[in-house]
Amino acid sequence: MQNDKNFLGTAPIGKLLLKLSIPTVIAQLINMLYNVVDRIYIGHIPGEGSLALTGVGVCMPIIMIVTAFAALISSGGAPRASICMGKQDNKSAEQILGNCFSLQIVVSIVLTVVLLIWNKDLLMAFGASKNTLGYATDYMRIYALGTLFVQLTLGMNAFITAQGFTTTSMVSVLIGAICNITLDPVFIFVFNMGVKGAALATVLSQAISTIWVVVFLSGKKTQLHLQKKYMGLKPKIFLPCVALGLATFIMQASESVVTVCFNSSLLHYGGDIAVGAMTILTSVMQFAMLPLQGIAQGSQPIASYNYGAKNADRVKKTFRLLVITCLTYSTLLWAAVQIIPKVFVSIFTSDAKLVAFTAPMLKIYLGGLFLFGIQIACQITFTSLGKAVNSIIVAVVRKFVLLLPLIYIMPHVVSNPTIGVYMAELLQILLLCCLHLFCLHSSLKKHLHKFGILIKCNEECDILIKFTNRNDPYYYCIKDEIFNAIYHRFLPEDFHEFGFSSGIRLSHILLYSTLCSFATLSTCIETLPRINIRAQSSVIIIFCTPCHKI
Repeated sequence: MQNDKNFLGTAPIGKLLLKLSIPTVIAQLINMLYNVVDRIYIGHIPGEGSLALTGVGVCMPIIMIVTAFAALISSGGAPRASICMGKQDNKSAEQILGNCFSLQIVVSIVLTVVLLIWNKDLLMAFGASKNTLGYATDYMRIYALGTLFVQLTLGMNAFITAQGFTTTSMVSVLIGAICNITLDPVFIFVFNMGVKGAALATVLSQAISTIWVVVFLSGKKTQLHLQKKYMGLKPKIFLPCVALGLATFIMQASESVVTVCFNSSLLHYGGDIAVGAMTILTSVMQFAMLPLQGIAQGSQPIASYNYGAKNADRVKKTFRLLVITCLTYSTLLWAAVQIIPKVFVSIFTSDAKLVAFTAPMLKIYLGGLFLFGIQIACQITFTSLGKAVNSIIVAVVRKFVLLLPLIYIMPHVVSNPTIGVYMAELLQILLLCCLHLFCLHSSLKKHLHKFGILIKCNEECDILIKFTNRNDPYYYCIKDEIFNAIYHRFLPEDFHEFGFSSGIRLSHILLYSTLCSFATLSTCIETLPRINIRAQSSVIIIFCTPCHKI
């Protein structure tokens, strides 16, 4: 399939989504697996495993912020590159790739300096104690030196996925996982390096994965190539990428803030057992989200490419199939959580008291799980279509307008304050889904309905204006002077983006026969002011001459 450079615009949507999603889901699961294995090794360090694991756990919010910076650049740059590819503009796509590569290097240098200088201050702010600070500091100092590799392997891998090479993207994650799982016991136990060994194993694994990614993007198999001439930073190229990736950055970077708010509120109303239950609930949610995120990321190259190609039908089909797939999965998982919550809780703890407390809370906390499919589908579609404003609005509303206030409001609304805290997640997903659907409906209505006014002329110069999509090969030229007169007189400014081959919805089809065969330019222009433009239906006369197909 990938021998055809345009396979994202021609292959059947269903098979394409399956082909791209499976490796992405596997990559997500592998990534989660080797993080879990990493913690298992640390937890088994003789004599200090518990404190070491807690110390490394304190580092996780900071690591999450570091990876969020990678997403800030890549989650905006990769969809924009796909859109350019859909427009058959690989030069612009490679400029985006080169600028994002350079920007990630700059960001990684800044982050490395910050993490090395304010190491202890940051760790104390995120909850390190005197007992765990030493372990956390040892881990972060080494991890900070590998920030460059973290940025590049995560950031550049997104551009591999954006081209439809999801299997290659999965392999890069698999390489990092295998190296990390292999090196962990060697450095931790054989060389007796403890948490320093775990950090070193992570850095080396990311470095090896980075080499794989960069070599692929510099080789012959990729459609987009890393080229030195495109690595000079240009704000007009990288700023739109950052704007589009800002929503993902907010979602990831603010997760640590949300965790702190949840834990502090639960500790106040429910004590340690409520905080322990929250740890299990978030773990189950992460498990639930992994396949959804994988499927959504698999759809991104398809939607972005076809949006760039102005193929509205394939964009809509991709979104429709994505919603059905994600909604089916999330509904089935929601049903399982509601029917057998103790099974999910028992995976993470064997404490009977904690299981008894957590099981009913899981049903409340994930009561809106069936809607996650819609949320994820809408969220990735905003990003895929390059709609930065919508993405940012939804991200800010979700965390700062809905979830954080609800965490503190709900305990005062319901009789059981602890249950009220858990209900915050349920209510925000219900409200957020309404916002997602409203924003997406408006976006699709505005942008996809514009695609494809087809202008056809036969040899007798009869003219027919009608809707079509960009798959139809018949496009005809318009006399420049007449087109400009009509274009600037009747088309709203927001239609200028796509030029004359897209723009307006016509409720009337106008047949204007043989006019071009005898009308002069002056006669045509004099006719324009007499055209009656109704409020509910725009009627536009376009004068054409026969010409070759484009």
